[in-house]
Amino acid sequence: MKEILVGLVSGIISGLGMGGGTILITFLTCFLKVNQIVAQASNIIFFVPTSIIATVVNVKNHTLKWKIAIPLVITGIVGAAIGSLIANNIDTSLLKKAFAIFLMFIALYQSICWYRKYIKKT
Repeated sequence: MKEILVGLVSGIISGLGMGGGTILITFLTCFLKVNQIVAQASNIIFFVPTSIIATVVNVKNHTLKWKIAIPLVITGIVGAAIGSLIANNIDTSLLKKAFAIFLMFIALYQSICWYRKYIKKT
């Protein structure tokens, strides 16, 4: 039942474009004690159908900018191949720490943006 709830919440967050994989990976590693590399690989499988659905909706709503999207897709594919090779060849504990640091940087960046927009109003 937990898996269904997390899948639903992660899917909603993915559809919003906010990275449902962060919730999925965190849930798998912290609560189900899944190995970090397995959790990240599972996230990739989760990401494919959810991103296809989100893409279809955005194409339908004419919110997709193809001139921006195509170069991102091409370079993203190359980056994903490189990242997968790296992830499969480094220690799992290092990968877990790198993921945690990445999440902290994202949280800090978003907090600063929120502060500037709503508190400081620059």
